Amino acid sequence: MSVPDYMQSAEDHQTVLVVVQPVGIVPEDTFFRIYKRIASVSQVNIRDSQRLLYIRYRHHYLPENNEWGDFQTHRKVVGLIAITTCSSAKEWSQTADRFHGQKEIYSSTLYDSRLLVFGLQGEIAEQQRTDVAFYLSCDECPDVERRVEDFVESIFIVLESKRLDRATDKSGDKIPLLCVPFEKKDFVGLDTDSRHYKKRCQGRMRKHVGDLCLQAGMLQDALVHYHMAVELLRAVNDFLWLGAALEGLCSASVIFHYPGGTAGKMGGRKPSISQPADAGKRHRPGALTANGISADTSAEIGRAKNCLSPEDIIDKYKEAISYYGKYKNAGVIELEACVKAVRVLAIQKRAREASDFLQNAVYINLGQLSEEEKIQRYSILSELYELIGFRRKSAFFKRVAAMQCVAPTIPEPGWRACYKLLLETLPGYSLSLDPKDFSKGTHRGWAAVQMRLLHELVYASRRMGNPALSVRHLSFLLQTMLDFLSDQEKKEVTQSLENCTSKCPGGMEVITLPDGLKLLPVPFTKLPIVRSVQLLNLPVILRPHKVKGLLGQNMSTASPFIYSPIIMHNRGEERCKKIDFQWVQGDVCEVQLMVYNPMPYELRVENMGLLTSGVEFESLPAALSLPAESGLYPVTLVGVPRTAGNITVNGYHTSVFGVNSDCMLEGLAGVKTSGCLVEVIPSLPRLQLSTSLPRSAHTLPPMSKEELCSTVSLQLYNGETQQLTITLENIGSEEIETLELTSKTVTTKEKVFGDFLSWELQEALSHLPLQSGKAVTLNVNVKVKLDFSGQDHLLQDLNDDGLSVTGLPISSPLRQVLKPRAEAKTVSSESGRTEYSHIKTLEAVLNFKYSGGAGKVEGYYRELSLGIHLDIEPSIFYTRVSTLPATSTRQCHLLLDIFNSTEHELTVSAKNNQDLVLHASECQRMAIQVDKFDFESLPQLDQETARFTNPKQLEEERLRAQGCQINSKLGICWSIPSLRRSGEASVEGVLNQLVLEHLQLAPLQWDVVVNGNPCDCDVITDCRVGDAVPLEVKLTNRSKNPVGPFCLTVVPYQDYQNGVQNMDLQDAVTFIGPNTFCIDKVEPKQSSTCDGGLLFLYAGDFYLNIKFQDDSAGRELPLAWFDLPSVHVRSLDAPLQAGA
Repeated sequence: MSVPDYMQSAEDHQTVLVVVQPVGIVPEDTFFRIYKRIASVSQVNIRDSQRLLYIRYRHHYLPENNEWGDFQTHRKVVGLIAITTCSSAKEWSQTADRFHGQKEIYSSTLYDSRLLVFGLQGEIAEQQRTDVAFYLSCDECPDVERRVEDFVESIFIVLESKRLDRATDKSGDKIPLLCVPFEKKDFVGLDTDSRHYKKRCQGRMRKHVGDLCLQAGMLQDALVHYHMAVELLRAVNDFLWLGAALEGLCSASVIFHYPGGTAGKMGGRKPSISQPADAGKRHRPGALTANGISADTSAEIGRAKNCLSPEDIIDKYKEAISYYGKYKNAGVIELEACVKAVRVLAIQKRAREASDFLQNAVYINLGQLSEEEKIQRYSILSELYELIGFRRKSAFFKRVAAMQCVAPTIPEPGWRACYKLLLETLPGYSLSLDPKDFSKGTHRGWAAVQMRLLHELVYASRRMGNPALSVRHLSFLLQTMLDFLSDQEKKEVTQSLENCTSKCPGGMEVITLPDGLKLLPVPFTKLPIVRSVQLLNLPVILRPHKVKGLLGQNMSTASPFIYSPIIMHNRGEERCKKIDFQWVQGDVCEVQLMVYNPMPYELRVENMGLLTSGVEFESLPAALSLPAESGLYPVTLVGVPRTAGNITVNGYHTSVFGVNSDCMLEGLAGVKTSGCLVEVIPSLPRLQLSTSLPRSAHTLPPMSKEELCSTVSLQLYNGETQQLTITLENIGSEEIETLELTSKTVTTKEKVFGDFLSWELQEALSHLPLQSGKAVTLNVNVKVKLDFSGQDHLLQDLNDDGLSVTGLPISSPLRQVLKPRAEAKTVSSESGRTEYSHIKTLEAVLNFKYSGGAGKVEGYYRELSLGIHLDIEPSIFYTRVSTLPATSTRQCHLLLDIFNSTEHELTVSAKNNQDLVLHASECQRMAIQVDKFDFESLPQLDQETARFTNPKQLEEERLRAQGCQINSKLGICWSIPSLRRSGEASVEGVLNQLVLEHLQLAPLQWDVVVNGNPCDCDVITDCRVGDAVPLEVKLTNRSKNPVGPFCLTVVPYQDYQNGVQNMDLQDAVTFIGPNTFCIDKVEPKQSSTCDGGLLFLYAGDFYLNIKFQDDSAGRELPLAWFDLPSVHVRSLDAPLQAGA
């Protein structure tokens, strides 16, 4: 016997062997359909008996193995079932002859046979025969199983008769010597009458009877016969049959202890519904414990006293195998015994001892085996090692079997079988073809062995003619074993991969093998390795902003609490967190990846783009080249969302070495991300800005360059104005429907007076909505007015002797004390010039807010900012400001010391005044006669606003309004003729509180009218001597509180212009009525008038001094409130009458 049955198990010793074979031409599918139905009858409950008969079916069995039937009866073919198809009587005769020829092969051991005929009709089919069954077709054969049971019962009858015949002790008969095939020649010429020979014959027969009892279901009798055979055979040193008797004893004990079988799931016994109660007791003494050993066998001691214990079973197996090992021709028997022992040890969970048996089986020499037999042997060894939990050992023998499939001696190597076996070795080497299993912590298994196995898979798939498989396995090798490959191996693997992908590009599709195994795609997440993923906000000039009034719509689900454990638990993965900025439909959006190249050479990545979900997204692929073993390298991937909604960046796709990969972020280990979910709002227009001035490189802190679309620089003199033309072009696809413009001064170090930037927006708004590709222009006036004041200590004091007074009327009495200036004073110190020539900087931002399209409907807009950097050179300085009273109580003289800080000749002019020419660094005084100002008429803040305003701010606002009113009335300007540049010289911020008080009209306005003429500003009122001259004094209360009562006394006098005043004019001037006037209480905004009269008796110049009585009401108010105009009356003689 040269071919072992590796599927043998200990319980097979109690089965009878039935061969099922086709006769003639039978379709394979038809044969196996009937074979499966026949094989389903694996055990039969014998009628009128409490015994079960177990059947083992084979569709192929070598006749030479049948010759070992006397050695072990379960190897003897006792039944034959033939299957044939026959359609005519002519074919039937040929079929019958073939059937008889088939029976002749196994005639020496056959108990009974049956022939199943399909397709034959007619008289022949109607014949009633016990050994032949006729069916119309394989689909119309309902009683096949019943006929098989009848056939098995007939076999049992023969078996039972043989058992009874052999078991009966006929001492008068001579017992034949049972032999195995190779022994027959050795026993020729032996003394058959010797005691040794007879004991051998008895021992072998006892062993044979034990086999028959075991097959007939008589376990107890079989154990008795096996024990007797062991004693007899041991006495005569018949080691081969002693080993068989011991193996039979082990098999019977295994059947007793393990009624479920030892052959695993496929070979396990099916419980019989018709199994008698006694048989159940015999075969199931108790439940199995954790180690598979019967828990309690004490109840069966009486019936199974000869049964071996689980430990003794293994010892007897070892002994039997050692006896088999003494015979070279018993290698198959020895190998099968090892396999049976391993299956028993597997149930007993004794893996170490099982491995010893298997190790022995490896070295059993079976002679010259065919390649197919070698493959089968190594495969079975692999399965047995797997059965005892030696997974890596199992994988080793499976791989040996795979290599045997493509041995050089095979004319047609079986690469497909080799590939299939190699795949089955993967679990034993802790190798999975799912790349996700390699991203879960540390590497499992021996990397060197795994790489060797993957290389073999690649080679096998290539020899199979399946380049797609080669690409998939190479990709897997490169992705999962990258850390273990040397630099040279990396180059070789990548070159091989590129060669394969040139014929069949790698992709992300699942490859399904013929046996149903699915090879998952292998994304190259390590080529390159990604360390962080960050979604970038749009550039500042393109970022959308939400209208403040609409912010609440998206905050309805926000929690008012800073911390909530419920929110924390529902937060989920970081990459699922929504980012707090938005992208815009139709605009290019960016995602930055920090990557590095682990390869020892330059890595070219092609077609790298984003993988998204949620909205329609157009990814714009990029190509990059990473240097060898580069550090972290930023890569920006871009795309355009085509619809609005929430978009999730799930990963990226690449093409490396011809393999297209979809790398999902959830499968990347150690990747940092601040979130991958962002909202895409509807599309907004895009505005492009250009100016009439060149762009500047200046930055405007605290703003960054990104926040400004452009920056322009100007250089102006203080007070100068320049126009800036801005062109706004719609470069987007949406119409611009709204446009707003605001400005903000960035640097607050310098105080600016007036509007720094001013514009008129109505002209630009008239062009809205602005179509795509259209432009509109806007003029912005840049007017800079900083503080024009200088410090007193920088200049020498300018005394009255050196004043150059201009613009004063010739009739001014000041002319008598002011002398013409001989020479203008200049700044002699270099430090003073340096201080005055200091250039100041002013920076501001023009902010354009615009919107349109679907984004406007959702309440979004965009902002565009233009930075303005202004370098301001000083033009003039007011080094000193003072006032002098004028002849009129409603006027005064404003004295300004003006310093020219430029290097050019400069002209200063004012309204109704002569121009003042200043040379470089020259200082002169300008005197301007101005009407006093009514500050009470300036607009006031309402009480509600004033209540919540800082008092300091209120005061600053009041001073600003007063300075602005004074400045507009003066209209002081400067010009530099050589440069053709001019500007305004504002006095805002220059005037101190004392000067402002001098320039302010008194709250009490006094009007004196003599003879119908108002008296003020050197006005001389003429009258006739002897005529009554009416005198009217009118008080207007401009203050906020009521005033009065007042008492006024009119005192006339004459001024001789030499310091002598004549107050005694009783004979020259007389009053018509009293010379004292009383004014009652005057309410705010009201007036009161007192009337009187004078009579001049002589001609001459007279003055009236109106004085207040010293009472309590007058003392509470400032003296400046009682400044009455001077009264100059010229009394003329009456002209002579013509007739006089």
